[in-house]
Amino acid sequence: MSGEPEAEGTNDMIKWRNESALDLYNLAAAIFLLASPWLFAHANQTAAIDLRTSGAVIAILSLAAMVAFSVWEEWANLLVGCWLIVSPWLLGFAHTRAMHFGIVAGAVVAFMAVLELWLEYEKTHFGPAS
Repeated sequence: MSGEPEAEGTNDMIKWRNESALDLYNLAAAIFLLASPWLFAHANQTAAIDLRTSGAVIAILSLAAMVAFSVWEEWANLLVGCWLIVSPWLLGFAHTRAMHFGIVAGAVVAFMAVLELWLEYEKTHFGPAS
């Protein structure tokens, strides 16, 4: 009997979900975005602010999803990823190296968010895989 409470106590701890690996990839993309303004020396100031801000938001959302998953975090990651794809044209730094960084990182983040949303939908609507 003494083994049962310990087992229950470990169940209360944070559980690693298989989908959390996707949040790690998003976290890596966020770190890439945060470092990207230093990769190109003469970065457009608007681009640097956009990439750093978006990277910080993605990092916070990814960490939050790993600690306590909620579907809204993935929807927010999807929105930030889409923002990164269109922001070069909306903020006026199209046709720069920063544009390429933003589009690639945004596509990766958006893809990971859609994939995680799809996996969660499958898990909740069709049950665990046998």
